[in-house]
Amino acid sequence: MRNIIATISLFMFSLFAMAESVNIVIPKGAGNRVSYAAEYLQKKLQQQGFTVTVTTDGKEDKKATHRIKLGMVTDAKAELAAREKQMKKDRRKGYPVEQIDSFITKKEGFTITSVTLGSKQRGLKARITVVGNDGTGCIYGCGELAEQIKKHCITDLPGQIKDAPEMVLRGGCIGVQKPYLLPGRMVYEYPYTPELFPWFYDKQHWIDYLDMLVENRMNSVYLWNGHPFASLVKLKDYPFAVEVDDATFEKNKEVFAFLTNEADKRGIFVIQMFYNILVSKPFAEHYGIKTQDRHRPITPLIQDYTHKSIQAFIENYPNVGLLVCLGEAMDTYEDDVEWMTKTIIPAVKDGLKTLGRTDEPPILLRAHDTDCKMVMEASLPLYKNLYTMNKYNGESLTTYTPQGPWGETHRALAALGSTHIANVHILANLEPFRWSSPDFIQKTVNAMHNAHNANALHLYPQASYWDWPYTADKLADGSRQKQLDRDWMWYSAWGRYAWNCHRDRNEEIVFWDDTLANTYGTTAENAARIREALEESGEIAPKLLRRFGITEGNRQTLLLGMFCSQLVNPYKYTVYPGFYESCGPDGEKLIEYVAKEHNAPLPINTNFPDNINPKLNVKEHVGELPLDIVRQCMEHGDKAVKAIEAASKNIGKNNAEFERLKNDIHSYREFAYAFGLKVRACEHVLNYKYTNDISELDKAVPLLEEGLEHYRRLVAITNKTYHYANSMQTSMRRVPIAGDDGKMKHWSELLPKYEEELANLKKNIAQLKSPSADNQKKVIKPLRNAKVTLLGNAQTVKIEKGAKLFNDLDSVITDYGKELEGMQAYVFSSKAQRNDGTVVEFSCDKPVTLLVGYFRDDQRKYARAPKLEIDATASEYGQQDPCFTSALRINGMPQVNVHPYNFAAGKHRLQLPKGFLVVLGYTSDKINPRDAGLSGADSSIDWLFY
Repeated sequence: MRNIIATISLFMFSLFAMAESVNIVIPKGAGNRVSYAAEYLQKKLQQQGFTVTVTTDGKEDKKATHRIKLGMVTDAKAELAAREKQMKKDRRKGYPVEQIDSFITKKEGFTITSVTLGSKQRGLKARITVVGNDGTGCIYGCGELAEQIKKHCITDLPGQIKDAPEMVLRGGCIGVQKPYLLPGRMVYEYPYTPELFPWFYDKQHWIDYLDMLVENRMNSVYLWNGHPFASLVKLKDYPFAVEVDDATFEKNKEVFAFLTNEADKRGIFVIQMFYNILVSKPFAEHYGIKTQDRHRPITPLIQDYTHKSIQAFIENYPNVGLLVCLGEAMDTYEDDVEWMTKTIIPAVKDGLKTLGRTDEPPILLRAHDTDCKMVMEASLPLYKNLYTMNKYNGESLTTYTPQGPWGETHRALAALGSTHIANVHILANLEPFRWSSPDFIQKTVNAMHNAHNANALHLYPQASYWDWPYTADKLADGSRQKQLDRDWMWYSAWGRYAWNCHRDRNEEIVFWDDTLANTYGTTAENAARIREALEESGEIAPKLLRRFGITEGNRQTLLLGMFCSQLVNPYKYTVYPGFYESCGPDGEKLIEYVAKEHNAPLPINTNFPDNINPKLNVKEHVGELPLDIVRQCMEHGDKAVKAIEAASKNIGKNNAEFERLKNDIHSYREFAYAFGLKVRACEHVLNYKYTNDISELDKAVPLLEEGLEHYRRLVAITNKTYHYANSMQTSMRRVPIAGDDGKMKHWSELLPKYEEELANLKKNIAQLKSPSADNQKKVIKPLRNAKVTLLGNAQTVKIEKGAKLFNDLDSVITDYGKELEGMQAYVFSSKAQRNDGTVVEFSCDKPVTLLVGYFRDDQRKYARAPKLEIDATASEYGQQDPCFTSALRINGMPQVNVHPYNFAAGKHRLQLPKGFLVVLGYTSDKINPRDAGLSGADSSIDWLFY
């Protein structure tokens, strides 16, 4: 009924508006933002049926029936001081004194004043003023006025409306990146060219995106790229470093100028992101170096090239800010500080000096893979206009109750006094289905303020970041759907709550129901069912990842599922430290829950043995429990499907898109059931670990079979509707399975693998019931040394008890995994490793695997093991996961996990990180990963699925 009344009212209002005219008046010499505000308001009112003219002060349209005057508080502080002075005079004279309103000092705020005149003044019926606290505030005020006129009537507006944003920066990002690596290049390395990014040169694309930001009151856009400078500037000293031809270079300059001009008049900041230390491919080839190398020291050559690149960028694009990522291709935190203070900031300042500018454009510093507080404390004395940024829930969206060590990082950065930005990053667990839960988003923005003390928002696309501007949807006509068209509600909700997250929930229900009713041509009552479907399905991916995930990062695509081995032995796959403690409420992993059920010690993360949550170290169960979570997610799926099916009976427009949304809701339900039944099966498998009761394994089989039926339905649903699940389709994706060469990105590719794990379980159960020679414990044999030629002054020693792997320490090998017996290991100076890192040079005639051991300790003296979450090149040689855990003991030192580095035939030079590590030799044998068990931990049970 509410929607019918609104429709009738809008129809009657449109008839009324046909006979109405509006004169928008702007000051003479108005700036570009006030001028844009007038155009923006004119367009909106014309869409409502008004005749609209725009004039300047003194040239008002006398025929207009309504007048809207636009302006802005030119200097809020000066205005406030003038008001205080006048107030003192009035008080002395005994005049009434108004309370001083400091609202005018709030950036981007606005005040709308409306007076209904009837026909008292030259035929005018309404006189309205929109005053922005600045030009951007005037734009937002015009948007609010248009909505108020649409909602009420131009002669029946509230007398005064004041509003201002809660968050300082509110913006979206676009990746100038691809789902795949370019030949001969590493991660993030994508020059700006029409062949790679045709949308970049489409001016209408930029207009559409910027207009979307304005509609949602967002004031920033971020462009993410590894090394954009070689596509945008030419350097006199390094003319060969540019990565594009002359024609493309000129196009890039034109597009950037167009983008920054169009963004500026809309009150939008353009911010270019870049990684460090990356150099252009032509530059690297010219000097015979790698484009990026995490373990390479800072050199004068690379420093000079980067300094001049940034300086030229500032000189050529003075209105563009910089987002600096010091992580992934830098070695130590000390290097980060040196690079920021001696390269980046001086380069920016030199660029400003050339332009004769004394202001400071914003520099944003990511906390990713660096000690951001340490860098900021060294940088603030040199440059004041610095912001900090940290990922909200890592690279996923998991909770609106964040806590733990990652929450502490946010609060520490916010305490520095500069603006701190919450980064809603990648959304790896939401790909590829539609996800827009207003309730979840509102609670999340509240958490950004209250739990993290953040005051700004950086927002990734909801899905398919690496495939911008397209979604993963398959359309019937073979075309590609645009993210802006599909995910409009994602941007709308985040923009709405970044502006004001303290809106009344009941009023928000009305708002979203009306919005969805208008979108799908239905009643508000029916639209409530669509909203319910979005909010119920919106709980599934966040809950499942925070309770069962290996990582929140790009490394895992949750909605493809997980293998049983990852559920019963997650630490084998390197559960990322801090993830469980930070990205959700307190709770237990499945392995912890089952261990407590059997009064057994909690399993230890052998990769990070010190990463123990003390809250869980009690006999009683704590917080969210895994079986409860999967039951809840199944219920969410059931409720979402019931709601969307009920809504489908009364859809009046955008029917094709509604059907795609309905398909996604069904997909979420099938996934929740497939995943939940697998978890319940794995509970029985873990029970077997503690009881040796084979009947527990028998109970697991029907649950896995039922789960597979749901997964098959998911495959059937998505076969004709989705190109892929994950948009990052490279070797960096490891969970549930490696995504090398763009494979294993669709549910149909995973189904045979999940069928195989069930078949293996049945086979192993049969063998347990009928013992034979086939299922006796396999004999582990030592790996054979591969034939290689060691280059340089390499010293080696055979691995055996008593052998020394450091020539300046007394520590000797006390135990080792059987595979390592007799391997020819290197002998290094521990002092040299700490100061300079470790370099290995060799040649081989056939492919070999180099075994590198990392000590399980986070002290700075030990080299850091590869982590894809902070180093996108950590899979360059297949080294991202250990092949042997707890595989070596050296007296007085932590245990060692062994990582495999794979090399083709040829000559090689490998730079390893600074800190103690061991290089254990070369082999060409097949490696069967396992926990060597030197830690004394219980044997894993995942062998049942192999």
